[in-house]
Amino acid sequence: MRARKRRSKSGAARQMRRITVLSWPRDRRRGVIRLGAITFPCALGRAGVSHLKREGDGATPAGRYRLLWLYYRHDRLVRPQTALPLRVMRRNDGWCEDANLGRYNCPVRLPSAAAHESMWRDDHLYDVVGVFDWNLSPRASGRGSAIFLHLARRGYAPTAGCIALSRRHLALLLASAGPRPEFLVAPKPRRRDRGR
Repeated sequence: MRARKRRSKSGAARQMRRITVLSWPRDRRRGVIRLGAITFPCALGRAGVSHLKREGDGATPAGRYRLLWLYYRHDRLVRPQTALPLRVMRRNDGWCEDANLGRYNCPVRLPSAAAHESMWRDDHLYDVVGVFDWNLSPRASGRGSAIFLHLARRGYAPTAGCIALSRRHLALLLASAGPRPEFLVAPKPRRRDRGR
């Protein structure tokens, strides 16, 4: 029994894929994603990467977090190839952004009187969207909500704090990431002093 448990734990560890996200040295609103030898450009929050993430600050939170599941628009694209759990997005899907409520940073059904984001968008940003475990368990009021992995705007325009990729790169990342991908998000590296 013990040997079986050890094997299953090591197997689960192999299934977790580490994905590194680094902001560009010249533009903190853009970055690169690395999964093994694969590298993709990405868009980050308009305030860059921050260790002190707060609701509405436009920053992508620095840290280590997992991608838990995906929503996708079945009316716009075929089922994504991924080992992650998938949920078909519905017109009344929303995400609570009201830091004063118990449903803060949780999915909600619309219409809702709480401050929220609609997941069903006219643009294509959320045709496929991944939910990170940022500030989910436990949730801290005002520490940031709706931190997603989604499709990028043209020219990798900055996000409100999410990580965004092109459709092709997001499809490749999801197909390669395995069932338990872990993202390590870090700000741009500091330049070393030339005298050293």
